[in-house]
Amino acid sequence: FASRAGRAPSPAARSHPRLVPVPVGSLLSSYGWYILLAAVAIYLLIQKISQSLAGGPSSQPGAADAAVEPDVVVRRQEALAAARLRMQEELNAQAERYKEKQRQLEEEKRRQKIAMWESMQEGKSYKGNLKLNQQEVESGASTSSAVSKSKPNKKPLRGGG
Repeated sequence: FASRAGRAPSPAARSHPRLVPVPVGSLLSSYGWYILLAAVAIYLLIQKISQSLAGGPSSQPGAADAAVEPDVVVRRQEALAAARLRMQEELNAQAERYKEKQRQLEEEKRRQKIAMWESMQEGKSYKGNLKLNQQEVESGASTSSAVSKSKPNKKPLRGGG
């Protein structure tokens, strides 16, 4: 052992191509595509980061314009405020229409309850009166249908036996 450790390697061992390239060659043959894809991904990532750092705050399109032309910003804000006002007015009008419709429905329900109460005080059937009132409302609402529809004769569910 001592005689070999002190000597230089033989020329045959130095020129042997398998000592170093075999592990590298097998590594590249096994994982070559993965290494290539990872290198490309790292390259693209570095490019994107460098572009974003180089761009900085000037990459925002509105920042430079606001500093240069304040009258444009004022006009834009006024237009935005006018649009918001129009939208709010539309919303208020829709809310008012909805409230009016709800008031009309409540008034109609109140009238039906009063009519039902009066018919009960007279001793009549309130269900029949309610149907009569609904038919009057329908005939009053649509004048084209003068004749009310009658229900067709239904067959009994059970036989007479």
